[in-house]
Amino acid sequence: MTSRLSRFRMFTYTVSVVTGNQVFAGTLNYIYLTLVGKERSSDRTLLDKSWFERLDRGTVVSIDIHVEETLGELLLVKLEKEKFLINDDWYCRSISVTAPAGDCFEFPCYRWIADQKELVLPEGRGRLPQDEKLSILKECRHLELENRREKFRWNEWKSGFLMSIDANKSSELPLDVQFDTAKAVDFSLNAFKAAENLGLNKLESLFQSWKDFADFEKVFITIKNTESEYVMQNWTKDAVFGYQFLNGCNPVMIKKCTKLPDKFAVTQEMVENSLDRGTTLQEELKAGNIYIADYEILEDVQPNDTDPSTQQYLAAPFCLFYKNGQNEFIPIAIQLSRQTTPGEKNTVFLPTDDEYDWLLAKMWVKSSDYNIHQLITHLLRTHLISEVFTIAMFRQLSAVHPVYKLLIPHVRFTIAINTAARETLINEGGVFGKVDSTGGIGIEQVIRKGMQTLTYKSLCFPEAMKIRNVDSKEDLPNYYYRDDGMMVWEAVKSFVSDVVKIYYSSDATVQGDEEIQAFVQDVCSYGMKNCPNNGEFPNALKTREQLVEYLTIVIFTASAQHAAINFGQFDWYAWIPNTPSTMRKPPPTEKGKVDMKYIMESLPDRGRSSLHLGTIWILSQFQDNELFLGVYPDKYFTEEPAMEAIKNFRKKLVDVTKTIRSRNETLELPYWYLCPDRIPNSVAI
Repeated sequence: MTSRLSRFRMFTYTVSVVTGNQVFAGTLNYIYLTLVGKERSSDRTLLDKSWFERLDRGTVVSIDIHVEETLGELLLVKLEKEKFLINDDWYCRSISVTAPAGDCFEFPCYRWIADQKELVLPEGRGRLPQDEKLSILKECRHLELENRREKFRWNEWKSGFLMSIDANKSSELPLDVQFDTAKAVDFSLNAFKAAENLGLNKLESLFQSWKDFADFEKVFITIKNTESEYVMQNWTKDAVFGYQFLNGCNPVMIKKCTKLPDKFAVTQEMVENSLDRGTTLQEELKAGNIYIADYEILEDVQPNDTDPSTQQYLAAPFCLFYKNGQNEFIPIAIQLSRQTTPGEKNTVFLPTDDEYDWLLAKMWVKSSDYNIHQLITHLLRTHLISEVFTIAMFRQLSAVHPVYKLLIPHVRFTIAINTAARETLINEGGVFGKVDSTGGIGIEQVIRKGMQTLTYKSLCFPEAMKIRNVDSKEDLPNYYYRDDGMMVWEAVKSFVSDVVKIYYSSDATVQGDEEIQAFVQDVCSYGMKNCPNNGEFPNALKTREQLVEYLTIVIFTASAQHAAINFGQFDWYAWIPNTPSTMRKPPPTEKGKVDMKYIMESLPDRGRSSLHLGTIWILSQFQDNELFLGVYPDKYFTEEPAMEAIKNFRKKLVDVTKTIRSRNETLELPYWYLCPDRIPNSVAI
């Protein structure tokens, strides 16, 4: 009797399936599940307890799977979707399985299942490819990456650009990298809507043309915030102008100047009244108190000619700065032209010049700075480079690879936002082409020039500070972008190092990881193939230290660097005279010719101003349910050591936040852009 009963003894595996909270995440389709163990597999089981307990949005469905013999160590879960009435998509967050002996196995998913007949999920522990001993798991990784490479194909959107995803529009992207339905972006539509919501549609009824700065105030009164109001009230001050090159939207242009460029016609006599230490210009250069912003990259760029009714202009200025005895960072000389024709002189504008001459010269520098910021600092060096890292990650790293688990929160929506930008922002006829002086062919010219300056070391934050010789707090105080950036960099690097040490026991382990080597090779040889300096990007990693630096660059660029140069745009650019997106009069070549009328005729017209304000307002907004640095609600890592590393990372970020908040309490204008609780995980806007 006993032996007969034992023949029918059943073993139970309890399976919990979590559906995502996204709009339309649930499904009416039939979902079948199969457990695959080391010894054997379960029968194919329908995940459906009743009509009312289907896989709805945000639900957890639990079922028991009974088997006559235990399956052995669980290796895989197979999911199959079959049409019922309509073929809808399903977003599976994760699956957990409790075995008869009480062992729990986690299977992270976080993917959409559309027309795939079968999705195979390996057990969730992070594993390097050389760790896989079973042929079934090796084959699983191989098929996963083969499938991804078909979906994530490289494409050259514009000649000479970084490579991007092979998709002409957002709807062509793989489902897993598309925006959630609620976050779909159309820059053109949203910019106009933002302009309307901000009350900017009333521009025409307020006035037909700019008369003076008071006209801008009539618009500005409805849209100001604390920072932008400060700018409006103080923008003409030289110290505020200089401050923006340290802590504004584009704090990467200044470098220490030890020798004046040959084309810069500034002399000792011109600036002696600005030097408050009683020294000469040469002595101040030698002492390290002189800095320069050089916009050579804009030389010979064609100004925006997309609107036949409005002539637009560009300049490639020099701006010389002085750290004076009060530690103020102030401009002391500006040259807007680079004439090399014999007999023609380059005019150098000075703080001692007529008020309007000096003011317009500073406006020209800020306009040039704005265009470099948008196309190089922002677009090229955060958006486009992050897309390269993202595509290579999907093509070369399996979902169980620990580096995939580490990076996936930091590539969220990056491909989607860049595709949207190519559709409506930087495309022919896009928003940038309408409002910026580099619009039209200028966009491509500036990006290609910017590619020549893109090096691996320039993406490494500490190295970038050293390259520009601005790494010393003593030499250059009040550079909060540098100070806060270094704290965040070190926190990210420490976290990455902790994770790398968990999975890589030695340098040899790094060298033997074929997926990580393929990842960096894909970035270098394909993603960066149009970059003149792509040879400086690693095509192989030999040590754990190199891997840590590489991954720190990827995460820091997508999170902190993007936050630093993106989310202050409305603060600093909303007051249009402070940073004109384009100029409608040529840069002055003589002194004493500029009046208020000339300045007003130089500034962007009301239509461009409205669209510009709407666009920067959109770009400066955090998203609903924004995920900030170190916040990882999706549980990609399932092992305790990795989860402990995340906890330690969060503690370090809390300490950095406290330090920044304490410092900001002493400042007239707090610097928040690199405060960890305001740094989104990824480039997603």
